[in-house]
Amino acid sequence: MTTDSASPALSPSTDGLAALEQRLAKDLECLGWPARAWLPVCEHAGEPVLDVAIIGGGQAGLAAAAALAQQGIRAVVFDRSPAGNEGPWATTARMETLRSPKELTGPALGLPALTFRAWFEAQFGAEAWEAMDKIPRLQWMDYLSWYRRVMNVDVRNDTLVTGIRPLPDAALVRLDLRTPAGTQRVLARRVVLATGRDGLGGPAVPVFVNALPRSQWAHSSDAMDYGKLAGLRVGVIGAGSSAMDSAATALECGAHSVELLIRRPDLPRVNKGKGAGVPGLTQGHYDLPDELKWRIRHYINVANVPPPHGSTLRVSGFPNAFFNFGCPVLSIEPQGTSMRVATPKGEFLFDFLIVSTGFKVDWNSRPEFDAIAPHVRTWKDRFVPAPGDEDQELADSPDLGPAFEFQPRVAGECPGLERIHCFCYPAALSHGTVSGDIPAISEGARRLASGMASLFYREDFEHHFANLEAYSEPELFGDEWVPAPPPAERT
Repeated sequence: MTTDSASPALSPSTDGLAALEQRLAKDLECLGWPARAWLPVCEHAGEPVLDVAIIGGGQAGLAAAAALAQQGIRAVVFDRSPAGNEGPWATTARMETLRSPKELTGPALGLPALTFRAWFEAQFGAEAWEAMDKIPRLQWMDYLSWYRRVMNVDVRNDTLVTGIRPLPDAALVRLDLRTPAGTQRVLARRVVLATGRDGLGGPAVPVFVNALPRSQWAHSSDAMDYGKLAGLRVGVIGAGSSAMDSAATALECGAHSVELLIRRPDLPRVNKGKGAGVPGLTQGHYDLPDELKWRIRHYINVANVPPPHGSTLRVSGFPNAFFNFGCPVLSIEPQGTSMRVATPKGEFLFDFLIVSTGFKVDWNSRPEFDAIAPHVRTWKDRFVPAPGDEDQELADSPDLGPAFEFQPRVAGECPGLERIHCFCYPAALSHGTVSGDIPAISEGARRLASGMASLFYREDFEHHFANLEAYSEPELFGDEWVPAPPPAERT
């Protein structure tokens, strides 16, 4: 089990975990999970065809695969990272603990024995659970690895998807893969993109960093050895959760100083997104009128999400950490191995710059999407907000169907596009935040799985009707009764 500084100093009980796994196995047996496979086995030109290929083996990909298994649909998950490094938790995430309350059930899909709490208490006990404030980050990764094992999710690690192309004549999608064994091609009837926060793009990088050599700056999502910041003057652009995590990590690794350059005059105090998290919105967002979907997502974007209380204290506890408000970057001038950064509050001298400026939909940065990117309908093709309510993140978001499927910008231009399902953060405007974040990931996974089951059945209707006609298992054999004689013949 991996550990970090926020993990409890406790010895896990393997006996307790084994008992939990027996309990979970019995629950799954009672529920008939995984369900009997019912889709026809497919081949194309002699090649086997997967029912569903899922790209991404983090919590969204695992939850999607498990929910599909409950529907009797076989899924294979492809992840570019080695086993145990799926998602950001053990790589680019730098928070000590998760930001979500520990009581949230995450990807457990309604199974009490599959929750993090059950997993934790089975090893460390109820008292340790009560004493915990928030879930340690690396312990969450341990839990997800356990989830993958006990739910028997078929994950192919070290596999990079380099191309996604619908094959309309075959009603399939082809994936080009780069694996340790070389390049491969896989065919699937449907594909799920469970690709995380930057699922359809990458970091949103401000243009002012173009003045710097790449060795002098990093985005907060970059994989980087923060130990190289020891003794350096570090600037951090932004004040969100990732900015605080990056600033704290730099300070803990011995940075000479960290200056947070914060565009806003103050930090937001309230997480409006947390306040929106009620079952009505989780279940009803997709059915809201366009203007109300835009209104709620835009309001949350404008209000901004404050960094967690603990993350902020983690930074402010250092005397060499400085919070500079109303301090956007005006320009950057390289000076050898350092830089001069001009702001309305004056100039700063830095040796290294970290930009924590979020993510954006950016098809050009994801060459694996080249075949579909020009054809995906986005919200700017669908909806024009009121003046003053413009929002680039929302405008660039894909306009998704009820099963998270892409829709074509022009009908008929990219046949088969609808076989690709967007189960990552950019789905938020269409479906709400059910496709990546911990609070409602189970609801999103079940919506995806039930929607795909419906689509498969409709597509294979003739096959299933033929099975219905051919079904011949007798319920009665004809010897269960004796025909009564006519009333006149009865004595």
